[in-house]
Amino acid sequence: MRRGFTLLELVLILALAGILLAIAVPPLNGALDRIEVTAAAAHLAAAHQRARIMAVTRSQVIILSIDASALTIRPRNVAAALWSEPGPAASGVSLAGPTRKFAFSPEGFSLGLSNATMQLSRGAAIRTVVVSRLGRVRVVR
Repeated sequence: MRRGFTLLELVLILALAGILLAIAVPPLNGALDRIEVTAAAAHLAAAHQRARIMAVTRSQVIILSIDASALTIRPRNVAAALWSEPGPAASGVSLAGPTRKFAFSPEGFSLGLSNATMQLSRGAAIRTVVVSRLGRVRVVR
C-alpha cells in the first residue's frame, strides 16, 4: 500500500490552487474597497452627528474639521480638540477637496453653510456624503 503523494500530484494541486486564487482575488479587492469606503462614509456621518450632539449638550458653538488625515471636534476659538480620530486616509480612502469645517450652534443647527458634498473613493468604489443646511447627513452611492 502506497503512502503520501507524488511530486507530480503536488505540483498539479498547487497549480490548480494558484489558478483558482487568480480568479478569486480581483473581486475580493473590489469588495474590500467598497467596504472601506462605506466605513469611511459612516465615520464622517457619525463625526457630524457627534459634533452636533456636543454643541447641544455643551451649549456652545462646536467646530467639526474634516480632513483626509483627521476628523476633529473642538469648541470655537479653542485650539484643543475635544475629540479626534484618524481620517479616511488612514484606511487608504481618499477624500476629494480641501479641509472642511462645520460649525454647530448650541441649538444643533449648522452655522453659515449651505449644502456640502464630500466624495470618498478607493479603487472603483465611490461614496458621496451630503450634508444639508439643517444638518441632515446622507450617504449616496
